[in-house]
Amino acid sequence: MKLPIKYASFVVKNITLAHRCTKMLSTTYATEDEHSLMDIFHGRKYPNPAGERNKDPILNVLKRVFNTKEPNLFLLEIASGVGLHSTYFAHVFPNITFQPSEVDTSLFGSIAAYQHEAQLENLLRPTVIDISKPCSEWNNGANINLANSAERFDYMLNINMLHISPFACAEGLFQNASQLLKPGGLLVTYGPYAVNGILTPESNVSFNESLQRRNPECGIRDTSVLQKLATLNRMTLEEMIDLPANNKCLIWKKLAKQ
Repeated sequence: MKLPIKYASFVVKNITLAHRCTKMLSTTYATEDEHSLMDIFHGRKYPNPAGERNKDPILNVLKRVFNTKEPNLFLLEIASGVGLHSTYFAHVFPNITFQPSEVDTSLFGSIAAYQHEAQLENLLRPTVIDISKPCSEWNNGANINLANSAERFDYMLNINMLHISPFACAEGLFQNASQLLKPGGLLVTYGPYAVNGILTPESNVSFNESLQRRNPECGIRDTSVLQKLATLNRMTLEEMIDLPANNKCLIWKKLAKQ
């Protein structure tokens, strides 16, 4: 199967990441039931060179913030892309069940291929989630929605989505995390960020300009803006960790109800 250009955002970061902006605004997706089972069972792994470079730095952060002892923990990954990260991390955290999700079911074949190669019991098959929509409206094969999954998840993970999707996805990420995470649960986000109005280095400035030229609704998010979204949704920024290639991991914690 040839990799369509609209999925290349997961492959060549500095050139085509912004295609996800257009994709999330203009593409109509099949439901899980409509998705071809042949693609699920006979898909092949799509390459993710950027993911291969960042998987270990991100993993080192997760090793520090995730519980490695307590059994039967659950993680929901939003925007799983080609499926590299959840599969790679699940090896290290056998006590955590990983639920990958994607708005684009055409990537399910690749996610399934990574999972088939890994042969791990703590990896669930991918499910459809449009994070820009409230979880009360979700309809997916994993039955993840507000009615069935309120405060179910210990962790949520979101890698390289916020800057290449409309701001509605950032709003939805925090709104839905506040509903789906247990009190004290963590949302981990990764990508490039501006900090209090300052975006560095120049390569990130140029990258942001290229994203916004392709779609004005996309662009590198400012941590101060995200903190406001977090506050509105009973969440707080616990830690900001600098990682290679001018990226950061942000650790967000859901506060207990007062």
